[in-house]
Amino acid sequence: MKKLLILCLAFSVSIGGLLAQNESENVNKSRFKQLDELLPTPNVYRTGSGAPGHQYWQQQADYEIDVEVNDDNQRLTGSEKVTYTNNSPDDLKYLWVQLDQNMRAKDSDTYKIATSKMSDKMTIGRSYGGSLAGVLPYDYDGGHKIQSVKDKSGKALKYTINKTMMRVEMPEVLKKGMSFTMQIDWYYNINDRNVMGGRGGFELFPEDGNYLYTITQWFPRMAVYDDINGWQTKQFLGRGEFALPFGDYKVNITVPADHIVASTGVLQNPKAVLTSTEYKRFQDSKNAKKPLVIVSQKEAEAKEKKKASGKKTWTYHAENVRDFAFGSSRKFIWDAMGVKIGGKTIMAMSYYPKEANPLYGKYSTEAVAHTLEVYSKYTIDYPYPVAISVEASNGMEYPMICFNYGRPQKDGTYSPRIKYGMLGVVIHEVGHNFFPMIINSDERQWTWMDEGLNSFVQYLAEQEWERGFPSRGGNAYKITDYMKGDKENISPIMTNSESIHQFGNNAYSKPATALNILRETVMGRELFDYAFKEYSRRWAFKHPSPSDFFRTMEDASGMDLDWFWRGWFYTTDHVDISIEGVSQYQAGTPMAIKADKKTAQTEQKEYISDIRNKDAFKTRVEKNPELADFYNTYDPLDITDEDKESDKTYIATLGDKENALLKKDGKYFYEVAFKNIGGLVMPIVLEFQYEDGTSEVKRIPAEIWKMQNYDVTKVFATDKKVKQFLLDPHRETADTDTENNYFPRQSAASRFQIYKRNAGARGASRGGSNPMQKANKKKK
Repeated sequence: MKKLLILCLAFSVSIGGLLAQNESENVNKSRFKQLDELLPTPNVYRTGSGAPGHQYWQQQADYEIDVEVNDDNQRLTGSEKVTYTNNSPDDLKYLWVQLDQNMRAKDSDTYKIATSKMSDKMTIGRSYGGSLAGVLPYDYDGGHKIQSVKDKSGKALKYTINKTMMRVEMPEVLKKGMSFTMQIDWYYNINDRNVMGGRGGFELFPEDGNYLYTITQWFPRMAVYDDINGWQTKQFLGRGEFALPFGDYKVNITVPADHIVASTGVLQNPKAVLTSTEYKRFQDSKNAKKPLVIVSQKEAEAKEKKKASGKKTWTYHAENVRDFAFGSSRKFIWDAMGVKIGGKTIMAMSYYPKEANPLYGKYSTEAVAHTLEVYSKYTIDYPYPVAISVEASNGMEYPMICFNYGRPQKDGTYSPRIKYGMLGVVIHEVGHNFFPMIINSDERQWTWMDEGLNSFVQYLAEQEWERGFPSRGGNAYKITDYMKGDKENISPIMTNSESIHQFGNNAYSKPATALNILRETVMGRELFDYAFKEYSRRWAFKHPSPSDFFRTMEDASGMDLDWFWRGWFYTTDHVDISIEGVSQYQAGTPMAIKADKKTAQTEQKEYISDIRNKDAFKTRVEKNPELADFYNTYDPLDITDEDKESDKTYIATLGDKENALLKKDGKYFYEVAFKNIGGLVMPIVLEFQYEDGTSEVKRIPAEIWKMQNYDVTKVFATDKKVKQFLLDPHRETADTDTENNYFPRQSAASRFQIYKRNAGARGASRGGSNPMQKANKKKK
């Protein structure tokens, strides 16, 4: 009896497994399946339209900070008063504070989790980037050194540091509408950015013994508490960037007396820190039509040689920003100009060492102004009073200020790669003021929401800077190699920042390309631009999530784009649509149709014969004619007497309208079979190349695939005979295989010529050659 029970149980389990398997196989697998099950349920905080709800809320953190940069031992010491306001409906027992400098602590998880392997050559490299990362002991004394945490009355608060996060326990529950103020004192050792990498740190110039500081992630910063995650407490491991609340800042920055400080915010004491000449130039720059130099290269070089003693304190205020950063150096050249946006004058400014000239003096501030103008056109008017570019041999963004690379050769010459790379990084980093500094997404969770959206608008701004600008991203054809790569090494865009394979392609290039395709091919510019601007307006100075973006783009355009988000953002499918075959018909008698079929079939046979190179071999039947029989000469498409009789009978049944159609020049009908090989459904863009040398393009929405994910056919009527069909003639859909885009198929040389004709010039190369340097050598 026991054995029988076990047998029945096993049979039951196997049947249950089979039923479960069948059930999973019978679910909706359509590429047009709605995203409802993947997106969060709309509520009073975030609506189904993608707009903030009528009870949307967010927290506020205001700071008063005193900070000093010690130029002798490269140490930063700070004291801050933080006032945290609880606007949520929840009671808060404790607060979470980010200590991002702890990524550089000796026991940092960043170094522990760095993978490594043995090779013939082992390199130390940067402390967390070499092949021996995580193998050799890490001895740099980095990280925040918290000295005290107190309430506003000076009473010590209990706190717990968990790696890059610090929990501060309040004496009483913080209820809705209440504020809590605490005082935090700390210091840390500033890292050598060129040795250790990272977003901030110092750079030493051995030639003159001076330092250039980029001070970022430098103060204990409040974490985000929101309606989606509660507290955002994901550890900072180095890649996933920052989630921060908005607030007002009052910051006193003490530096050596001859330093120039570039900072988030508006300088409050210019007369106290600038010479009278510098102050006058600064005032004049507000109305300048071109960048006006405030501190010249000659003046900066003089300070490099004779270091001043003493200190100065620069005071900056910033309102409604999510972060604060600054740069400081006696090496800074400084220029500025006013830019008119939305009826206000915005100060576009650049700070750079002499090593960055002449590139930065010629282009940086102009690029800042251009970025503000173009981004304001596609999103919202730039709301802050200042936008700054600092040359610091890296690339990173903060409110009103960013740090960029782009140094020419020592003789002042530069290659196209350096020039366009410098322009691209300035546009990109200044553009980050909009994404995520104003439209404040959670970078710790979703890198693409700031990098991808920003890279997309960067592409638009680059193309408006110079016709043929060699943009690295945006064009669909540039993403195809990545899209068709090994799926084991590709992640969906909707992947957390720390777990992404091929970070640059995934978080920057693919979403930027997807949005460009959405704008140009799927929605059209008018619908897309309106919806994108509406998203920017709705979520300016708020915390949007991916669903808010997806829903707003649909809500403001009147288009169901779930298929697009699913394919491009939630899968690693790629675009590969093939023309599998074409059948030709012509209005006329059945005999004429049969004859046309015969012509088409003959042409295809000739093509197949050509590609097999008929001169390279002979078939066995060709070698042995005795093997031929009736079917070697029989053509089922030949017109027979039976066909002629049938034709007469058919014509006799037609009415006047049908007979009138027969007497006119007959239309051509083509049944085209398409196959979705890559899995990613896209609109079909099909070019008809006619025998008379003309052509036209027909555009079919992606919904043609809504009933069949992989195979569809469509009949087209033309007045002229088609010589060639070509899919995606302008390479706008990121189709990864162009060989199957032709019918009849074409040779590689023919395909190249056709695409070259359709695509036109692709712009200048980013190659590393330096024509300026060669020209200078010739002059000498």
